[in-house]
Amino acid sequence: MDALFTAAFHTSPIGQYLLAPTDRLEIIAVNDAFLKTVARSRKEVLGLPLFEAFAEDPADMGDTGVGPLGRSIATAIATRTPQMMPAQRYPVRMTKDGKTWFEDMYWTSTNTPIFDDAGQLVCISHTAINVTAEVLAQRALRGAREDAVRSARSAEASRAYLAAVLRSAPVGIMMLDEQGRLLHANPANEALFGASIPCIDGKLDFSAWQGWTSSPGGEGIKLGPDDWPLYRALAGETVDKCLLEVESFDPGHPRRTVLVSAAPVVNGAGKPAGAAAIAMDIADRVEAEKALIVADRRKDEFLAMLAHELRNPLAPISAAAALLSMGQRDEKQVKQTLAVIHRQVAHMSGLIDELLDVARVTRGLITLDKAPLDMKRVVAQAVEQARPALEVRGHMLHVTQPPSPAPVAGDEKRLVQVLANLLSNAAKFTPEGGSIGIDLAIDTHYVRTCVSDNGIGLAPDMLEPVFGMFVQGERSPDRKQGGLGIGLALVRSLVELHGGTVHAHSAGQGKGTRFTVCLPLADNADDAVAPRSWEPAHGATSLRVLAVDDNEDALAMVEMLLSSLGHRVVSLASSRDAVRCAVQLQPDVCLLDIGLPDIDGLELARQLRADPRTRETRLIALSGYGQAADRAAAVASGFDLYFVKPVDVAKLVAALGEVSPRRLS
Repeated sequence: MDALFTAAFHTSPIGQYLLAPTDRLEIIAVNDAFLKTVARSRKEVLGLPLFEAFAEDPADMGDTGVGPLGRSIATAIATRTPQMMPAQRYPVRMTKDGKTWFEDMYWTSTNTPIFDDAGQLVCISHTAINVTAEVLAQRALRGAREDAVRSARSAEASRAYLAAVLRSAPVGIMMLDEQGRLLHANPANEALFGASIPCIDGKLDFSAWQGWTSSPGGEGIKLGPDDWPLYRALAGETVDKCLLEVESFDPGHPRRTVLVSAAPVVNGAGKPAGAAAIAMDIADRVEAEKALIVADRRKDEFLAMLAHELRNPLAPISAAAALLSMGQRDEKQVKQTLAVIHRQVAHMSGLIDELLDVARVTRGLITLDKAPLDMKRVVAQAVEQARPALEVRGHMLHVTQPPSPAPVAGDEKRLVQVLANLLSNAAKFTPEGGSIGIDLAIDTHYVRTCVSDNGIGLAPDMLEPVFGMFVQGERSPDRKQGGLGIGLALVRSLVELHGGTVHAHSAGQGKGTRFTVCLPLADNADDAVAPRSWEPAHGATSLRVLAVDDNEDALAMVEMLLSSLGHRVVSLASSRDAVRCAVQLQPDVCLLDIGLPDIDGLELARQLRADPRTRETRLIALSGYGQAADRAAAVASGFDLYFVKPVDVAKLVAALGEVSPRRLS
C-alpha cells in the first residue's frame, strides 16, 4: 500500500502536499504536479514551514493569501473534517536566471486532516488546483463584454472622440482638404504657429509664413511658399522630419524650433483628399545639445587643468634634479631637495591614482572588499590622512560623534578615501584659519556623516552638478592647492556602490558647504564593529589539534593562536596528508577548511568519520561559505561545528574549551 500511495501521490495530475501537524506546518511531502506548477524543486521546499516556503509578497498590499489558507487549515484540524476553499488569489515567488518575482496564481483548495488508526492527527493533506487560466479567462471575457458595450456606445460619438484626441495630442496637428483649406488645427499647433493663421478664401496663405531651415550656427535658408512641408504634402510629396525655425503669428512673433513631418491624405478610393502635418517642439532636444556642448567644453577644460596640474610638480622636480647635478652641495641642501622631489612625486601619484579610480568606477571595475566596520574608526583614519592639508592652512577641526559604535558594512579603504576627499576639499575651498567639522550620527536606518566648512560655498545651481565629471568649483586667489575636479564624482560613485547617498548643501556663495554621506546601518551592530576581548579559560586543558588549510597565512595564524593557548597543533596544507596524519596523531580536534584543492573538507570529514581511530574526533569546519545549504552539507558530512571566515576567535576558543582530550587507543 505504501508503494501504491507513493505512486498515486506523485503521479497525480492535481497538485498536493502534506503538512506536519505542528505550529509551523512544515512541508513533509510534495508531489510533482504541485512542484511543476510553482517552478520549485523538492529540495527547495521540503522541511520548510509552509508560510516560509510560500510567503506573501511584501510589496503587494493585495496579497492576502496566507491568512485564509492558515484559517482553513486550522478549521480542518479543529473540526477534524476537510475544508474546501473557493478560488482565491495566492501569488507565488518565482526565480529564473537570477531574477525573482511574484507571479499571480489562483487556486481552489481542499485541506484534509489525516488520522492514524488510533485517531491521532498525523498530517494535513492540501490539494490545490491551479485555476489561474479559468479565472483570467473569465475576467477577460467580462472585460471583452464591457469593451464591446463601451465600443458600441462610443461609436455614436466617434467624431467627438477623434476631436478630443486631436485636442489633447502633445504635438501640433494641421489638416487640409484637397483645395488647401484648413480643416483642423489642434491647440498644440496653435501654440507653435499661433491662433490666427493667414488664409485667402479659406486656403492657407503660405506666402505670409516666416520660416528658415534650422542651422546650429544661427538662421538657415529662408523658406519660400512652396518650401513648407504642408504645401509639399498637398502636392503629393511625403516630407519626413524637417527641422525648421518658425515665427509664430501670435503678437510679438515668438520663434520656435520645430520638427515637422507632412504627408498627403487619400480617400478610400485612393484619390487625393488633402494633406496633414505634425509639428513637434524640440526645445528640450536643443537644450540637451547645449548641455552636450557644455560637457564637451568641461572636458576640454579638464584636460587643460590636468596638463596644468601635472606640469606643476614637474617644475620643482626638474629644478631639484638640476640642483643635484651641480657641484658641491651641503647635506642640508640635499635633504631639502630630496624632500621636494618626494612631495611632488607623491602629489603626482595622488593625481594619477585619482584618475585611475574614476576610470575604474565609470567602467564598473571597482570591487569592494566589504566587512563590518565602525564609522568612528573610518572618521579617525580620514582625519589622519587629511590632517596635513588642514594644518598647513591653519584650519580648526571639530569632530562630533556618538559614544556607541556606528556600524556599517563597507570597504574600509574606500570609505576612508571618501571622507578624506571631502575633508581635503573643505581644506582647499576654505580660507586660511577656517573652521571644518565632522558630525557623525546614527539614524533609524542610516549612519550619517556630515563634513562641513565655512569656506567659499556653492551657488544653488551647482549643488547637484558639482558631483559630475569634469566639474570644478571656481578657484579663488586664496586657494593655493590644485586638483582635477573629479574627486566628488569619485565620492558619489563609491558611496552609491555601498548602497548609500551623498548630497551637498550650501546657503550660497561665501556661506560654506556641507556634504552629507548616508550609509545603511549594519544589521548586526554589536557583533560587527567592536572587537571582542577574549581570554583562554583558566587552567584550560591542552588539546591535540590538527589544522588543515591551503591558505598558508591563515594556517600560520591559526597555529600561532592555538599554540598560544597551550594546545599542541599540527598544521597541514594538504588534505591527503591530513588523512594519514590524523590516523597517527588521533587528534582531539580537527579544524578543516572546506575549499581544499585535492580532497575537499566535506570528503575529508567523511573519511575521518569512517575510520574507527578518528571517529570520535571533534570536527570543526572553517569556510568562506555561509549559506544554510553549506552548513547542512557540512553537518551531513560529519562536522560538529561550522564557522564562517573570518572566524569569531572568542567562539572558537569557547568551542575548544568544551572538548575533552581523548584517550589514545
